[in-house]
Amino acid sequence: MSSKKVTKKELLEMASELKMKNAAKLNKAELIRAIQVAEGNDPCFQQITDCAVTPCLFRAECQG
Repeated sequence: MSSKKVTKKELLEMASELKMKNAAKLNKAELIRAIQVAEGNDPCFQQITDCAVTPCLFRAECQG
């Protein structure tokens, strides 16, 4: 579980590794949700008020 926010640059690097197209056109929240889907997870970023999912790379930003 991470306690630091992920930068847009880091997200774009992740998207590149996942072979995602047009990632640079997405805003940060959209990009995080797209990464969640590409990794086989639910696109839950900033969608759940009291999330108990751990570990989560985006938790600090989502629930912080």
